Amino acid sequence: MEPGFLQRHYTVERKSDLDIIYGYARVSSAEQNERRQLIALSGVGVPPQNIFVDKQSGKDFDRPQYKKLLAKLQAGDLLYIQSIDRLGRDYAEIQEQWRVITKDKGVDIAVIDMPLLNTKNGKDLLGTFIADLVLQILSFVAQTERENIRSRQAQGIAAAKSKGVRFGRPRRDLPDCFADACRAWRAGRLTGVQAAKLCGLPLSTFRDRAKKFTDE
Repeated sequence: MEPGFLQRHYTVERKSDLDIIYGYARVSSAEQNERRQLIALSGVGVPPQNIFVDKQSGKDFDRPQYKKLLAKLQAGDLLYIQSIDRLGRDYAEIQEQWRVITKDKGVDIAVIDMPLLNTKNGKDLLGTFIADLVLQILSFVAQTERENIRSRQAQGIAAAKSKGVRFGRPRRDLPDCFADACRAWRAGRLTGVQAAKLCGLPLSTFRDRAKKFTDE
């Protein structure tokens, strides 16, 4: 074998230091801004080309960029996330994704907002125990807070409705001819299309309001 062959071969195949550091960011809707997460990831040295971002709800966890990231990760890589709830929508999912990344793929995870959650540090038994304990606590807290937010939203909506606040599209004012058009439609003198056109309303809107006309 030619001298130095293995060394040259290893150098070609080995990833560069930049290639082994990745970052993942997620926002729960297209309206939210991921800038804060991107700044945090850049601040710990993740190169822009290695940052994967999903802009959609975690409801079904069908996140295309997250899947691409998982396919790219290799044993020995390091993945940064800003907070633990970026990994999943609830306690069980956070735990499962953590297991897949750290155990199945052999990749380290570092949570920027919680330095104790860095599997690259403290590989001994005590360090692993502390990281696992902190992970369980934080993922439980993340799920509890999410449930509390939903509960407060539901309570706020219920309170607003009790005060007469209406949600959704505002109801269109009915034209003066609506009553006559409605009676003619019910009597068969006008078709639904004709009555709706007379009132300047979409057919579906006319039929919906006509059904409730006696109650108004």
